[in-house]
Amino acid sequence: MAGNVTSLFRGTTAHSPSMAALTREGGDGTGPVDFCVPCNPYFPTPAMFEEMAARLREIVTYYPSGADTITAELCDLLRLPPSCVAMGNGSTELITWIDHLLVRESLAVPVPTFGRWTDQPMETGKRVDMFPLQEASGFALDLGRYAEFIRARGTRVAVVCNPNNPDGGFLRKQQLVQFMDAMADLDLVVIDESFLEFADAETEPSVVQEAMLRPNVIVLRSLGKNFGLHGIRFGYLVAGPALAGRVRSMLPRWNLNSFAEHVVFMLREHGAEYAQSLTQVRRDRLEMASHLSALPGLTVYPSQGNFLFVRLPLGAEGTVVRDRMLTEHRILVRECGNKIGSSSRFLRLVVRPQVDVRRLVSGLEQVLYGSRGKAAVPELGTGTSYSSGTAAVDRLVSETNGAGLQLPTGGPAPAAGTGMPLPAAVAPAGGGMPMPAAPQPAPVPSAPQPAFVPPSAPVPAPAPVSAAVAPPFPAAPPAPPASAAGAPTPPGVPARGGLTAAQVRGMTAPAPPDGLTPAPATGWPNARSWPNAAGTVQAG
Repeated sequence: MAGNVTSLFRGTTAHSPSMAALTREGGDGTGPVDFCVPCNPYFPTPAMFEEMAARLREIVTYYPSGADTITAELCDLLRLPPSCVAMGNGSTELITWIDHLLVRESLAVPVPTFGRWTDQPMETGKRVDMFPLQEASGFALDLGRYAEFIRARGTRVAVVCNPNNPDGGFLRKQQLVQFMDAMADLDLVVIDESFLEFADAETEPSVVQEAMLRPNVIVLRSLGKNFGLHGIRFGYLVAGPALAGRVRSMLPRWNLNSFAEHVVFMLREHGAEYAQSLTQVRRDRLEMASHLSALPGLTVYPSQGNFLFVRLPLGAEGTVVRDRMLTEHRILVRECGNKIGSSSRFLRLVVRPQVDVRRLVSGLEQVLYGSRGKAAVPELGTGTSYSSGTAAVDRLVSETNGAGLQLPTGGPAPAAGTGMPLPAAVAPAGGGMPMPAAPQPAPVPSAPQPAFVPPSAPVPAPAPVSAAVAPPFPAAPPAPPASAAGAPTPPGVPARGGLTAAQVRGMTAPAPPDGLTPAPATGWPNARSWPNAAGTVQAG
């Protein structure tokens, strides 16, 4: 594999080759130890796999039930109304439909984050307003500053991943509810909770119940990650009936496969094992963070996901570390140079059992320090790197210190929605993120949540947040006059002067056409207009 490892990574459209490709390349019929794909290693149990194996012929021979049947079973387990749920063939299918149906012209997202939230809307010609998370603050998301950024840009859709991927940053439920209320005039707010099952900072951190009461909020959940079954491809979203129904109506009748159906119908009998698996992952996360933090020069950031974001020692280049870990130690790690807002100095390492962690730490010690007690990998720029980190975002971070908006010297601030400046052909020398502060201690785990037991009590209607406790979210701008309302942005056209996908990745493209006008504000304009617990609109 040593001679082909670089071409394996270059030749895939994903961040890493598939496990099947790596297994074939290895020649011995086994794949590497996987610290790359964020999968629960303790679920399904061996007994569950044996049961699926015994029914393999039946599962793969026959059509599955319709999506409505599978969704109804899942909703019964989760105590959710089926009218508020849409299941997809993986969360990426749902992200694709959210983009096509509900993102009209622009979307804001903190970076680094899950790549489909930046790449999918750019592929359909939307403007993506990227809010850089700061290394100096441990990549923590300040929702107040993010809201100001959204208002300044005139963005119509906002995305928050909680916990965020790749850093595992976590936001408390009250913060997110306040943010959702402050963004009530946007076309859409998406809270991506794909990794929330692994969090233990709060007993009930999900905003699923609150999302169902708000007409412009979607919560995205994954099943493959927490159930340890990425290959099955299944996930779901929760929203009010109108939003969920709109997405559900576009999905193919058999978009869920027979394996997904079989697993969903198995879960009722295996809730205890599932809860135990999550508890063990949380324990492993603390142990793994402790072992990695002991490596000289390696920075480990606090995480509430089933992965840890680490910064390599000075002089270490991520692609070299990744390739050597794979070829010399048969360990696959996620190098993050192709994540917008990150660089090749960062790895994302999935939480695994301690026997695997000891192998990982031993491999990193040999690759990073060798026998001379110092980094044994070449400096960035010596010809060994082919990181595809985005120069445009790196330049934006460097020139604004992460403020997100570039202010011309001696001139007025740019108008909202005018787009990011075109990237230079080469990033300025000496640019990059500021040095990080000392890593914060990992959070102490609280009592684990019981499996499949969401709150049964009715959720009260959201009340207006007082100024004394609310974050400094900017007020919603007034809606434009009816004459200014524009149609959805044509496919492939950068919205309102924004960047195409090619431009944001450091390439050139024709200038955007003139005359694209902002879409009107929609949704519920103030907190007094929210539906109450009974689902009726309060008098304004």
